[in-house]
Amino acid sequence: MSVISPHAEIVVVGGGIAGTSVAYHLAKLGKRDVLLLEQGSLTCGTTWHAAGLVGQMRPNRSMTRMSQYGIGLYASLEAETGLATGWLQCGSVNVAKTPERWIVFQRQAAMARSFGIEVHLITPHEAADKWPLLRVDDLQGALWFPQDGKANPADLTQSLGKGARNLGVKIVQGVKATGVKLANGAVTGVTTSAGEVACEVLVNCTGQWARAFGALAGVNVPLHSAEHFYIVTDRIAGVHPMLPVMRDPDGTIYFKEEVGGLLMGGFELQAKPWGMDGIPEKFEFQRLPEDWDQFQPLMDAAIHRVPALEAAGVKMLLNGPESFTPDGNFILGEAPEARNYFVAAGFNSAGIANGGGAGKLLAEWIVGGEAPMDLFEVDIRRFGAYAADTDWLRARTVETLGLHYAMRWPRHELESGRPLRTSPLYERLKSKRACFGSKMGWERANWFARAGEKPEMQYTLGRPGWLDAVIEEQRAVRNAVGVFDQTSFGKLLVCGRDARGVLERVCANRIDVPVGRVVYTAMLNAKGGFESDFTVHRLGAEDFFIVTGTAQPVRDAAWIRRHLREGEDAKVEDVTAVWSVLSVMGPRAPALLARLDAARLGFRTVEVSYVGGPGCELYVPVEKAVALYDALHAAGRDLGLRDCGYYALDALRLEAGRRAFPVELSPDFTPWEAGLGFAVRLDKGGFIGREALSRAPREALEKRLMIFVFPETKLFAWGGEPIVRDGAPVGEIYSAGYSAALSAMVGMGYVHSAKPETRDEVLRGRYEIEVSGERVSARATLKAPRPG
Repeated sequence: MSVISPHAEIVVVGGGIAGTSVAYHLAKLGKRDVLLLEQGSLTCGTTWHAAGLVGQMRPNRSMTRMSQYGIGLYASLEAETGLATGWLQCGSVNVAKTPERWIVFQRQAAMARSFGIEVHLITPHEAADKWPLLRVDDLQGALWFPQDGKANPADLTQSLGKGARNLGVKIVQGVKATGVKLANGAVTGVTTSAGEVACEVLVNCTGQWARAFGALAGVNVPLHSAEHFYIVTDRIAGVHPMLPVMRDPDGTIYFKEEVGGLLMGGFELQAKPWGMDGIPEKFEFQRLPEDWDQFQPLMDAAIHRVPALEAAGVKMLLNGPESFTPDGNFILGEAPEARNYFVAAGFNSAGIANGGGAGKLLAEWIVGGEAPMDLFEVDIRRFGAYAADTDWLRARTVETLGLHYAMRWPRHELESGRPLRTSPLYERLKSKRACFGSKMGWERANWFARAGEKPEMQYTLGRPGWLDAVIEEQRAVRNAVGVFDQTSFGKLLVCGRDARGVLERVCANRIDVPVGRVVYTAMLNAKGGFESDFTVHRLGAEDFFIVTGTAQPVRDAAWIRRHLREGEDAKVEDVTAVWSVLSVMGPRAPALLARLDAARLGFRTVEVSYVGGPGCELYVPVEKAVALYDALHAAGRDLGLRDCGYYALDALRLEAGRRAFPVELSPDFTPWEAGLGFAVRLDKGGFIGREALSRAPREALEKRLMIFVFPETKLFAWGGEPIVRDGAPVGEIYSAGYSAALSAMVGMGYVHSAKPETRDEVLRGRYEIEVSGERVSARATLKAPRPG
């Protein structure tokens, strides 16, 4: 039996790539009292059978920085520890079979260059030069990333472990963590098969065990294991160690060299979930039975793409389960249910590519007390309690594994496990041909099909089929009146003797306003970046009602609770499901509301201008929502009232210059950079982020949010398009939409400058937006571009 210390400042549970990376980076930051526990031996769970592909490109700037760091780490680690990592910078070739995939590749290449990644669009024959076994007669082209590579997962993990040990981390194998001790909602220790260990911080890096281990402390880690397959062949002529990694996403397959042969794996469109009833305790260095029937579609695609594979001997078909999350992004951060309980898990078969950078980011989060940069896509707080539903997780895993290489069309909606959370108006809206999307588990009307049309998404890279309907919705709001069901808004009740003081501390705007007033405020981190934005309704002396975005209530409630001081009396309650919200917007909104009896219908009115112009939000108990909705339509029939969805809302807010979290607003940007200085009151006293904002320049900035108006092109702008200034990329579009009022596209994005620039200076120059390889001239502005 291993002997363990009765105390460690930080306990990391799990000895795969994630756990060793976190421990290594904690030690690099000076945290030496770290204990890593592994129930078996290092790499024995999932890491040992990982394929080891390492690419740089990610969907946004923050995640790409993370991946780029990981490549640098893997390249230098052997020199530091003396243990090989198997890192080879062999590059990667990604091939496109369909015209649509080739367009996506062109968009990815433009974004990669904006992020500072070396990338080349190459012809099929150039791809064959780099990968001679490749069949190219049906290809459109390929992407060549010369700085991508591969690593040996087991060697890499052992090297990270040695690096951690060299810095003082204690790694104990053969000891199982069996429980977590909590006091007042915070971690105080962990129970193990070798005794109890008191600690201040716990890190759950237990891979496919992370969900079950999290449940021991009441922490929801929404992931599900699924069978995952690859083959390893005998030696094949022409295959050598520096043969690039090759991905064929249209075939949902990948290849890399393995001891002179090929390792070929992929992602079936219909996955096989596994292990929801529990992962076997001693599932160490084990595989599941071969399943050639499940693998056959991948094998057929592989033989088509690499004909030499048909005659190659196959050493084995490896079936190694891995964990997958409901949205295909991994899980990182401090759990909202327990203070000082951190998670790094659910890497969706990309743990080696992401493990190095993710470990660094989580270590910085633990030491610094907050996320070091915008991590919303992987933040554990992006999920709610709904994601713990086992049937929903299982159904969603079947879909998300298959989407790993599938075309992710603009505004793509996942379909499994729906509907899950619905507004009281769901059936009413469905009967009116609403096409629904899903966010935070909520069904939300994106747009309403016109008479004779089906409310179905037809995915495209060009002008979407739903646009004409959305244009009509926009015009209704601009010229008459529209109603939006926004019941999915997050709603928090903050009450107690110290509620006002707590909110003054976490909010940048002044909260101490007369009862009945509503305040829009930023909520900032210590660096002055946005943790959220929301409105605060003062209901009483110490009673406040917060309305936040659909995706934000778990995050916002956790942030407020984390900043309660000992002895303070303030309760944060999520009341999202208690209230419905109907937003009524447009020039005829006041006339419509004047016809309603608020007392009889039981609603409360809050004036808003999210789309610009007259408008208000009507708050009503969920049991009265249908009656209010019907009354609105009865009273608004002659006023041109129209049901409207979130696609129209997004386009309208863009032309009105309204920012959204977590898109234009994120931990990486301050209110000065976002143009939201009015949501901050530096003169009100201390609040989180005040010192950073006080020191930060307000006039001359190195990055600034700008709004761009540019012509509609054959291929639409969807977000992610590079912003080009005087011929050079300076940023990317974060949100884009078509404005009916302007008959043009409108986009928002941050412009990065080599030196601080004033408002006048940043407006100078010739701006273009690169839309799928075509640069179009754009009018840049710092104000809302909507006419009038």
